[in-house]
Formats: sequence, C-alpha cells, structure tokens
Amino acid sequence: MEAHLTRHIASDEPRVMVVDGSKVVRRLIEQVLKSDLPGVTVLACESGAEAKKQLESGVVDFVTTALRLPDMDGLELAQHIREHSPQAYIPIVVVSGDVQERLVARTMSDAVTDYFDKSLGFNALAAFIRGYVRPESNVTGEVLYVEDSRVVALATRRMMEKHGLTVLHVVSVEDALALLETAKAQGKVPGADIVLTDVNLKGELTGGDLLERIRNDYGYGKAQLPVLVMTGDDNPKNQAVLIRQGANDLVEKPIEERLLITKLLFQLRVGQHSRATLQTETA
Repeated sequence: MEAHLTRHIASDEPRVMVVDGSKVVRRLIEQVLKSDLPGVTVLACESGAEAKKQLESGVVDFVTTALRLPDMDGLELAQHIREHSPQAYIPIVVVSGDVQERLVARTMSDAVTDYFDKSLGFNALAAFIRGYVRPESNVTGEVLYVEDSRVVALATRRMMEKHGLTVLHVVSVEDALALLETAKAQGKVPGADIVLTDVNLKGELTGGDLLERIRNDYGYGKAQLPVLVMTGDDNPKNQAVLIRQGANDLVEKPIEERLLITKLLFQLRVGQHSRATLQTETA
C-alpha cells in the first residue's frame, strides 16, 4: 500500500489508536479523549492483530498500547508498526501500570516513543496525548537547518525564528556534519534539538547522506535527534526511501508555514522529552 507520507501529523481531526485487552480501559480512554480533543477519531482495538488490520485501513496519528495484549506483547506491536507503517514517524506510547518495572529491567523497546503510567489517571493521559497531536506554539529549541538556496533559507529561517526557534543555518551536509562533530567532541550530544534539511544540496553529499551519517555513524535515533526533510519530490516511493533512511517526517516544497512549524514543534517535543527521560534514568 502506498500512502502520501507528507500528511500533516498534528491534526485538527487526529486519529488515535488505543490498543488494550480491557474493554473498560479502552472505553475510559476513548471517553476522555473525545472530551479533551474535539474532532478526534478513536480506533479502539482489543488485540495486536486487530491493531495491525486497522493500520492497513488508513493513516493513524498516534498509538497507545498496553504492554500485555491478548495475543502479543505491546512492544512487539510497536516494532511491527515501525517496520510496516507506510507513513511518517508515528508516536507510540505505552500505557501501563508496570512501565517502571520494564524500564528498570531495560526491556523497553526503542520502537516506543514514550510511556505513560496508568496510575496518573486517564484525564492526564488525554492531556499528554494532546501535547503530541496539538503541540503548543511556545516550544523552544535549536534547529540545525541545511539549505543552499539563500532566498529559501532566508524565508524559512524567518518562519522558524518568528515562532521562537533558534536556527543554526549551514549550506551543505559537510558543514552540518562539522557542527555535529564539534558538538560531540564538546560533550554536547546530539548538538541540536532537531535537524531540518533539504534533499538536494551543493557539495558531494545529499540530505539522504546526512540521514545515513546521523542514524548510522553517530547512532542518533529518531527520538534522540529528529530529522525533518524538505523535498520537492511528491513520489510516494521516493518519499518512503527517505523515511527508511531515518527521516522522522517530510515536508513538501514549496514550504507552507503552518505545516512546517507544526511538524517542527511536534518533533521537537518528541526529541526533548526523550532526552529528558534518558537523563532522568541515568542520573
């Protein structure tokens, strides 16, 4: 199945998949989501198999899953979504009462974006999900921006700075890698909150090469250093290649400001929360 990968993740009508073996839990989550997120569509699934089938029927903006499902482990489902989803990076959050036990045992999968402790209550969960699908506009962060067109760079940089983001602009992948290498040598890993890059750039390296270096050479995962790729190619197959190379999401050119900023803020939240969680665990 081919899908248009540049679909708006943060949505006025988000589709949230709730996977839990308990009918009561599914109903409670659905009730609070519909109360807290007008326009939301909740896809309630009892099992991993049912969730997989739902994923084939349309785009999903957000997934919550229990760890213990009737037919599989929730982490197995998360890994399946990562490997088979035809769209851009989907946030997957584990909702469970034994998350801490898994974290202590170091058995929480990298396929999971975040986790939520059931003891905090379902109203808190609704607010938590809202922060992902409708991020606030006052998020701050540092963007490593790679663009070789002076005109495009000036306009796009103004868009980002207008929304409170700090922009480090370079014109080539080589320059971007130099900044990441310097940050690593100084112990400032990963060196930026998010990377925004064009695909076709001056120099020998492309945006795809930058993705490969970030994910493989530096070993920075999608949650640790999100990468948003700008592309003028609307071919779904070519877009899918960029996602497989490690892009969190794509934005088609010409850039539409609301779409770009919403996706940037969403991915910033994912990365910042992931790094804060990691720091807490290792403290």
